[in-house]
Amino acid sequence: MQFFKLHTFKNAAVNCDCQLFQLSFFRFFATTCRAVLLPRFGGPEVLELRSDVEVPQLKPNQVLVRARAVSINPLDTRMRSGYGRSIFEPLLPLILGRDISGEVTAVGTSVQSLSVGQEVFGALHPTAVRGTYTDYAVLSEDELTPKPISVTHVEASAIPFAALTAWRALKSTARITEGQRLLVVGGGGAVGFTAIQLAVAAGCHVTTTCGSQSIEGVLKAGAEQAVDYIAEGEAASLTDRYGLAVGLPVATAILLKKQIQYRYSHGIEYWWTYMRADPDGLDEIRRLFEAGG
Repeated sequence: MQFFKLHTFKNAAVNCDCQLFQLSFFRFFATTCRAVLLPRFGGPEVLELRSDVEVPQLKPNQVLVRARAVSINPLDTRMRSGYGRSIFEPLLPLILGRDISGEVTAVGTSVQSLSVGQEVFGALHPTAVRGTYTDYAVLSEDELTPKPISVTHVEASAIPFAALTAWRALKSTARITEGQRLLVVGGGGAVGFTAIQLAVAAGCHVTTTCGSQSIEGVLKAGAEQAVDYIAEGEAASLTDRYGLAVGLPVATAILLKKQIQYRYSHGIEYWWTYMRADPDGLDEIRRLFEAGG
């Protein structure tokens, strides 16, 4: 069976051009580089390309990655428009971007699994304020893994954030096992589409909901049944509308209410999860993509 099929929902490339200085052990360090900055919230026109953005010194567990491609997530566009304003506004200007695919340029003193010159891909935590829209991005060792040989940098940059979100939901929260029947809500989106493939790879039987334009794709990805429906989640809508400071507590209250209702009225466990770095998950995602060709 062929497991992962690449389904590109987003991608954008950035070329690298900055001054480098060679240090000992053939490791390189960029003092400044280009980056796309968000100086204030608003539409795409507020983004600024600057050529003299400082590259911070690496901490022992960090890796400097020369970006070959990055991707644009819905989270990035929402943050640009003011999502989480109460938290992020004092930290402006920000560098947006979560996903990246590129080459290791320098490593911190405690990094063991990656080496200079290695092609890698990975994703930053949702709350990172120095993102990947830059020639040189800084990620922790746990946020990176070797890039699948079978995919390009542009393709690889569209994978990790959405895939890790799905992986955590299925493996860390739901703890799926072979033979289970799963309903994936929103199978036509990046997270849902990846969740279908992860679940099928784990031996589960998957039913999914999606828009009519996505039915053929989700069935090819391994879903046994696709239900045509379009709706927006109440909790996600509140968080998006009012930002993290107000929307997140309200959304959490709604989700907790649903958790209690579903558990006692239907015997259903209802949980809410989020993306975070997980080296085991990222490594499994890489291996599944390589196996799928």
